Amino acid sequence: MPFVDLEYRAVKPALMLAPFVESFWMLVNPTDVAVPVVLVPDGRVDVLFCFSAEAPYRVLLLGLQNRPEDQVISPYSTMFAISCTLLAVEYLLPAQGGSLLHDGRELPDDYLGMSAEDLRNFDRFCANASARLTHALPNAIDPRKRTLFALLYASGGSRSVQALAEAAGWSPREINRYFTRLFGLSLKAYSSILRFRATWPQLKAGHLYADGDFADQAHFIREVRKYTGAAPKQVARNYDDRFIQFSTLPEK
Repeated sequence: MPFVDLEYRAVKPALMLAPFVESFWMLVNPTDVAVPVVLVPDGRVDVLFCFSAEAPYRVLLLGLQNRPEDQVISPYSTMFAISCTLLAVEYLLPAQGGSLLHDGRELPDDYLGMSAEDLRNFDRFCANASARLTHALPNAIDPRKRTLFALLYASGGSRSVQALAEAAGWSPREINRYFTRLFGLSLKAYSSILRFRATWPQLKAGHLYADGDFADQAHFIREVRKYTGAAPKQVARNYDDRFIQFSTLPEK
């Protein structure tokens, strides 16, 4: 089933929300056919507002993944989402009570004051979600965490734990304790996911060789296989748009 049968849009948040929200996006399957896809780790935590012909409206909080996962996009389904950074997990999302690694939680149907009616118009959804999230922003953020995450995302996971710790004024041991407790994996493991994600445009363009962020070609192949379950050549071909996150990358 080609990706062209699905409807996809994404928009960036306002500058004030950018440390917490990576994007708002929608995915609609207007057909009567279930679409099999592979979800690969992307370093995001998602809040999903969704319904389909098979399931009523619900709101889900989906945590981090560190391995590929087969999923199906249901027939006649609509999904609007807020993709969040890790900083949002502590300061903005209702994610208390342990890490969100490989975990999904039901949120109240009225989370952020939303309802199924808000899934009729994506622009209105983005405006309403932005307003309510902005209202919920914390008054203060630990400056070490703000610096750490800003550098982490800006580098695409390429900076070492030691370099990030020195820049943030926070010991590597304390950082890893924080990451493991709240997110379920180490900073090094999370950086590896971000480094893999940074390869998506090159893989989509058919560039199948390691760049400067990998030790060598063998390391590059291992990382791609680890996070997709396939060789770089198979990912680049992306038959039937199975790797859906690659299919939604903007064309250059």
